[in-house]
Amino acid sequence: MIGMLAAIIIFNAVTFFMKKRLTGNQILHIWMFTIVLQLVFDVYIDLKYHAYWYLSKGIDWMAIPQLFLLVPPVNIIFLNYYPFKKKVKTKAIYIAIWVCAIVLYELLTLIPEPWGYFHYGWWRIWYSILLDPFLFIILIKYYKFICRLEAKAEKHAPT
Repeated sequence: MIGMLAAIIIFNAVTFFMKKRLTGNQILHIWMFTIVLQLVFDVYIDLKYHAYWYLSKGIDWMAIPQLFLLVPPVNIIFLNYYPFKKKVKTKAIYIAIWVCAIVLYELLTLIPEPWGYFHYGWWRIWYSILLDPFLFIILIKYYKFICRLEAKAEKHAPT
């Protein structure tokens, strides 16, 4: 639990103090999208199939801060520095670096309490290594969708 609270404070502080390239609207959209995607995924993988869990098995109110305050700022940091205008190779390297960082963080969360808060059932780190790049790509696609909607709204906004 201590590790989770420390990570929440650190990631939110970085998000709050970093020079933002994202608009407030984009940040809100990404924050909500992250929560919804994580909830849908965790309902099945965590609660139904018991692949992994936070703190304790089943529905745990103590895991709510992780859901609402840990992953969303990480996604905002990821998108804020994502090299949108660079070559595909640069983008792939950026995603690979982030996957490595997240996997290392996941391994760190597996240490015993009070620092660790994540537990594996049948889930293995290799599943995260394979899945995380796709989750980042989904996040990038959703961000681009938001940008298109914003551009369309600006085009049709009354003057």
